[in-house]
Parts: sequence; C-alpha cells; structure tokens
Amino acid sequence: MTQPEGKPKVAFYWCASCGGCEEAVIDLAEGILDVVGAVDIVMWPVAMDFKRKDIEAMPDGSILASFINGAIRTTEQEEMACLMRRKSKVVVAFGACSQLGGIPGLANLYSRDGIYRAAYLESPSTENPEGTLPRLRSRQNGHDLHLPGFYETVRSLDQVIDVDYAIPGCAPHPEVIQQAVATLLSGDLPPKGTVLAPDKALCEECPRRESKPLDLAITEFKRPHEVLIDEETCLLAQGLLCLGPATRAGCAAACVCGNMPCSGCSGPTSRVLDQGGKAMSGIASLIGSDDEEAIDRILDGIPDPVGTFYRYGLPASLLRRKTLS
Repeated sequence: MTQPEGKPKVAFYWCASCGGCEEAVIDLAEGILDVVGAVDIVMWPVAMDFKRKDIEAMPDGSILASFINGAIRTTEQEEMACLMRRKSKVVVAFGACSQLGGIPGLANLYSRDGIYRAAYLESPSTENPEGTLPRLRSRQNGHDLHLPGFYETVRSLDQVIDVDYAIPGCAPHPEVIQQAVATLLSGDLPPKGTVLAPDKALCEECPRRESKPLDLAITEFKRPHEVLIDEETCLLAQGLLCLGPATRAGCAAACVCGNMPCSGCSGPTSRVLDQGGKAMSGIASLIGSDDEEAIDRILDGIPDPVGTFYRYGLPASLLRRKTLS
C-alpha cells in the first residue's frame, strides 16, 4: 500500500496478547480516519501486508512512534521488539500486556515444562500418543523448520527494551488512544515514562461514587454470578470485589457501567508502587470483623488472590520471579 510522503511514520506490532488492542484501534471508528490521514502507517501486521524485511530496510530512528502490544514470551517477540526500538524515536507500551505483563503473565506461576505438559499432553481435548512437543528445529520432507524459542518467563515490554510511554488498559479505551496519538503528533511530549491516561483512581470517575458508604464494612465477598447486582449501588458496598480504588482511570468506567466490578486492567496510578499490594491493603481495611475465624471465612470468598489482585500485572509487580531463559 503506497502512503503519501512527508507524514510521520507510525508502526503497530503484536506480541503475546489476545488481539484486543488491535481491535481497540479499529474501535476508533471514524476517528481512525483522522489517524490514518495524519500518519504513514509502515507496520501493522493485523491489517496491512508489511514484512519484517521492510522494517529492517528502514533507517534507524525513522519511525516516529511504534505501538507495541503484548508481553514478551518468545524469542521472535523479543527480536521484533528490539528491531522496532532501533527503528523508532518513541516506543509506546500499548495495553496491559505490554505495560505490565497482562493475563499472559499469570503463566509465571508455572514452569515452561508444566505449560507444555498441560497444553500438549494432559488437556482433556488433546490426543498426542507419541508425546510430541514443540522443537526449535526439525526436518520434514527435506526442509528445515524453525520455531521461535519459548521463554521460561513472561516479561513486560520495558523489561526487554527501553520504553518511552505507556497506554494502559485491556484493551485501551479509544478516547485514551486518540488523545495519546494527538499528544505524540503535537511534538509537545510529556516526560519519559509517562502513562498516557488520567493519573487518578477509577473511583473518582465512577458513576456510583456517591453511593459508597463512608464506613464500609464487608462481611462477605460475593462473585458476580452468585447475586443480582444492583445497577446503582457501589459494587464494593454489595460485597463484590471491585478494584476501582487501586486502578487508574481513563476507561470511562466501562466495566462498572456494564454492571460488573473493575478488574484492574488499567494498572496503578503513579503514586502506587504495586497495584496488587495496594488493592489487598485496601480490601483488608474494609473487612468488617476483628475475629480471626470470621476474617478467614470472609477471605475465603476470594478463591484466587493472585489471579484477582495481580491479574494484569504479575510480571511487573514486586512479586515477579527472577527471570529465567
């Protein structure tokens, strides 16, 4: 596809993620026409037929900004991240998986061998009597075949390359994307390391904010499928584990407006060192009992603490494990 000359060059790339961030770009709707009209997209594998060799042939630093979504799980993803870093003036960690490790990062609770066993040998739908596992190299019908290496540890983008900015969310809200692109095109760039979204807690823009009791005391945690959720009352006040107090705003409270609790995908504000720790501390302060047995019973209503409080940020958290190859 031939693009007009003279426009700033922009690239998109997709690593270990679900593809929702790519959909978020499309969700700009007619706003995407403004983006396409203002920039020359030189890499976007999900939408346009560009090749790795096209990027390799470009001068270093010739791309204004590369938006890289997804965590780093394989050798190919690391190679592409390093290539995009070299060719770009600015690299943006685009979405929760890139910024914090995301849901793929929960695989760090397991070993590479354990993941292989679950995926290729032990799952109920798998039929693999020969016990075949992926290999980096194999020869079939006279051809040498190569697969990317599968790292032991999932890493966030900034654990692999130098990252300039982040756009949070799973997936990022279209308005946040549009404002971020406008900021980058303006040339008036914020300080390096800035998260390009409002730096306040989600509770501050929650439509149910006024219904939260001043002295909230939770005596039982409920899961969304277990109750009929009131559409106007604070979700925490209903005993639902909402992470809005520990999560950055900017998503227009999409989950809360959909009558579901915030799961924390926009990550922490700049004042929070560890989002999961902040959320656990906040929840602990709301437990409505001083009795040890009652506290244990209440906390039993949180069946998966790591998956709840570190759902999107385990690789970037204080709990991250030592990186293994």
